[in-house]
Amino acid sequence: MALRGPVSRLLRSQLGLTSQPSRAQSVAVLGAPFSRGQKRGGVEHGPKAIRDAGLLERLSGLDYAVHDFGDLSFHHVEKDEPYMDVKFPRTVGAANKTLSGAVSRAVGAGHTLVMLGGDHSLAIGSVAGHAQQCPDLCLIWVDAHADINTPMSSPSGNLHGQPVAFMLKELQDKMPDIPGFSWTKPFLSSRDLVYIGLRDVDPGEYQILKDLNIQYFTMRDIDRLGIQRVMEVSLDHLLSRKQRPIHLSFDVDAFDPSLAPATGTPVNGGLTYREGIYITEEIHNTGLLSVMDLVEVNPMLGATRQAVEATASLAVDVIASSLGQTREGAHASIDEIPSVKVDTEQLRL
Repeated sequence: MALRGPVSRLLRSQLGLTSQPSRAQSVAVLGAPFSRGQKRGGVEHGPKAIRDAGLLERLSGLDYAVHDFGDLSFHHVEKDEPYMDVKFPRTVGAANKTLSGAVSRAVGAGHTLVMLGGDHSLAIGSVAGHAQQCPDLCLIWVDAHADINTPMSSPSGNLHGQPVAFMLKELQDKMPDIPGFSWTKPFLSSRDLVYIGLRDVDPGEYQILKDLNIQYFTMRDIDRLGIQRVMEVSLDHLLSRKQRPIHLSFDVDAFDPSLAPATGTPVNGGLTYREGIYITEEIHNTGLLSVMDLVEVNPMLGATRQAVEATASLAVDVIASSLGQTREGAHASIDEIPSVKVDTEQLRL
């Protein structure tokens, strides 16, 4: 897919692109039904809800071979006592190790991977597995929350609020040895990360963002600049040095709760539908999306069945637009515009 639009013109001159970037021609879907990174039950049913909302059927209309790898199975460690107030560390660590291996194998096999969560602690394994195959990747984190607390700064101890801290090299000396995580080491530089949609940032997280000079855009920034400019700056920040794979980690609570009510930590004033879809369209237009996470759909938290269906359907729209569905339609290929066929026998009558 060639780079297009205002973002593309900026990047094309800087990257010196003369040909289309290559990308996988097949999409793999992998479910990660896991909830121990936070306290609310039900988010483990997110993968099924997204599939039931028609994900595979939607993707089959795009120009990919679609492979559903099913759902991973996770083992819950018995007597998984908190460590420094970090809840279920061994269970979360083991789940992410399993997920990391599965993501690495899928990417190594040449697929563009869609990981369906589950809670956002799963990004530890998803991004780490991706980095095993693509160590130069960059990360776009679309979320109401920064999820960059360390175990010492976290107000809750829930690991879905800490995944980015496990990834960043600059935080290595701020991270204790958490049981269950000996399998992973920091692999990402702070300059290779952009946040979009922040509006509920803890004090420790705010200090980390400032100290590490991380590029981030709050909802106020989106109001002030507009989503087009936010995406121009984001992609320029990540890709101006060189083309490299993009990992998109998308928490459904980035959207306003009026659009995505069935999620665990909703925050008012989120992305509109158009803003969220524009983000994913522009990422697709780079031709560099390699892995995406779609997390925190919780069917048990919707007040009505309609609320659950709306949230899951929105998740499907986000994934499909990340993979090429446009608001003009899916654009299935046809060889030529059909011509009118004249029946000469009928004309003689």
